Amino acid sequence: MRLIIATLALTIAAASPAAAKMCLQSRDILSTDSKDGKLMTFKMRDGSVLVNHLKGICSDLRYEGFVWELRGNDDVCENQQTLKVIRSGQTCLLGKFDVVKAKPVAR
Repeated sequence: MRLIIATLALTIAAASPAAAKMCLQSRDILSTDSKDGKLMTFKMRDGSVLVNHLKGICSDLRYEGFVWELRGNDDVCENQQTLKVIRSGQTCLLGKFDVVKAKPVAR
């Protein structure tokens, strides 16, 4: 019985960090770009590059600018943050972030 409880506790502890949402500070985002309305590329001030898999298709994002709909702080978090396309008013939700290029190592 103790073995089962210990195994269960370790499984939950191991799963917790993976469940944490990745968040970016909006002030650290240098630029964004979406060529297909499905993926959004984030270039960060520290040199890293991330790609976000948008929830659904945000087709107007390819042609128009957008504004973040920030609530309470400057965090831009995966699976939580929305943005609004300026002209059309289309609302888009961020999905999961993937790191394409890690922050350069200081020499």
